[in-house]
Amino acid sequence: MPPSVDPLATSPVPPRGHRVRQTIEQLRARILGGEWPVGGRIPTEPQLVAALGVGRNTVREAVRALVHAGVLECRQGSGTYVVSTDELAPVVARRLGDDRIVEAIEVRRAFEVEAARLAALRRTPADLAALDVALAEREAAWRGGRVDAFIEADAALHTVVVAAAHNAMLAELYTSVGTALHSTLAHAMGDALTPERYVDHARLVEAIRAGDPGIAAIEACAFLELPAGA
Repeated sequence: MPPSVDPLATSPVPPRGHRVRQTIEQLRARILGGEWPVGGRIPTEPQLVAALGVGRNTVREAVRALVHAGVLECRQGSGTYVVSTDELAPVVARRLGDDRIVEAIEVRRAFEVEAARLAALRRTPADLAALDVALAEREAAWRGGRVDAFIEADAALHTVVVAAAHNAMLAELYTSVGTALHSTLAHAMGDALTPERYVDHARLVEAIRAGDPGIAAIEACAFLELPAGA
């Protein structure tokens, strides 16, 4: 009778890079699942080693990768904290500056024009109701005269348009460029809501309601004008 063989003893050990990738995915899953919320501190390295069943070096490399991606932040003497659930958003934020405003507007065009076109083709009664509410709140914010409130309301309307496109990948990517969205709006508004800065979005909403993708795309592009000389 041949000697018994322990399958665990003879199974190949995953390559180090594979273990690190698996650990990154485990950490990311806990962050996305809300176990470690944004602003909260993740467990210490020894606790992670015990919880994940991997070595200290593997945990260290995985945490370092998520720090580099902008998801985690190491604070000397305090621990490691979750600062974002989105790896793309910090990258966009780091690259965005006054000299990148033209690029940000071009990115908004790429997302929002296509989103408006798709929304006109795919909008549901619930989407139209949400658009009406968002448009009304945007108008109320303008009348209120507060720049910050208007920027939030305007961004919310554009987010509803993207949601009405019913393309999950587009919606996720658009969320990631939220910093760029707010920056271009702030750049356009300046320090005060003056009449010459007002842009009517009612025609955009009506084009989506009418199911006209061509007009919706034109209206979405109309207010995304590049600065003079760009």
